[in-house]
Amino acid sequence: MAQAPDLGGVKYEEDYIVNSRGLKLFTCKWIPENQEPKALIFLCHGYAMECSITMNSTATRLVKAGFAVYGIDYEGHGKSEGLQGLVNRFDNVVDDCSDHFSTICEKKENKGKMRYLLGESMGGAMCLLLHRKKPDYWDGAVLVAPMCKIADDMKPSPIVISILTRLSTIIPTWKIIPGQDIIDLAFKEPEIRKQVRANPYCYKGKTRLRTGYELLRISTDIEKRLQEVSLPFLVLHGEEDRVTDKAVSQQLHELASSTDKTIKMYPEMWHGLLYGEPQQNLDIVYADIISWLEKRSSLGNSRLEREQKHENDRSLKD
Repeated sequence: MAQAPDLGGVKYEEDYIVNSRGLKLFTCKWIPENQEPKALIFLCHGYAMECSITMNSTATRLVKAGFAVYGIDYEGHGKSEGLQGLVNRFDNVVDDCSDHFSTICEKKENKGKMRYLLGESMGGAMCLLLHRKKPDYWDGAVLVAPMCKIADDMKPSPIVISILTRLSTIIPTWKIIPGQDIIDLAFKEPEIRKQVRANPYCYKGKTRLRTGYELLRISTDIEKRLQEVSLPFLVLHGEEDRVTDKAVSQQLHELASSTDKTIKMYPEMWHGLLYGEPQQNLDIVYADIISWLEKRSSLGNSRLEREQKHENDRSLKD
């Protein structure tokens, strides 16, 4: 396990795991150096992105607020193995994240801690699918411009979609899906666009056929099943987002069966709320995220009570 230099109260480590398909996946963690974490937070990055560089500022802010943060680069993303930019089957990626995150949660030192998901864009969709896979496992989710529906500006015409869907099974890795430059649409700050373009671990080619099909498939599926979302969540969306559809975030807030749900809409902000906005806007977004997490992690919940009772009963039997 590799260790990074001191980040001022933040201990950073990198590692690799091997998934069920034999691929090496990059993982990393940021933890507070001199205190017990308030809770565990699991990062789910967006399409074509990665966690150790682009989400480092997010993790660092959260650790300095007292949380332990864990990340993974999906297959075909970042420093993980797989053809760059290819999502062959999104269900496999969900399984990879679920297996890795659950392994961390089940460690003895983490048993009594609250566990939260935090995802941006496609990572927001990942959070919702992880919740669907294990409905009672996660204590909450922060969904940042979640990909519950791809914005119409980003989608090819219905005829093109129909043709590309058929081709995706024949030539899945081809990079021919037409579309606008997502970097220009997602990040307001020119310097951040420059950094993303310079990051060798971010995929910058056209969307591969199979990936495009999978993104459309899962976002359509999520949009149809918003009422099944039952975990506590905070959903955040920029009013000027042209990548994911803000209206569906509003629908998620209205239709979800969760009894603890909060929505924040930010006037004049774009898609990249975690690192693509001017500093004063980022401060507003992170204040909302950290306040939401702190309030819930300090209260505990019925899942923790059940697990602690189970542990106590077991120790009495022993």
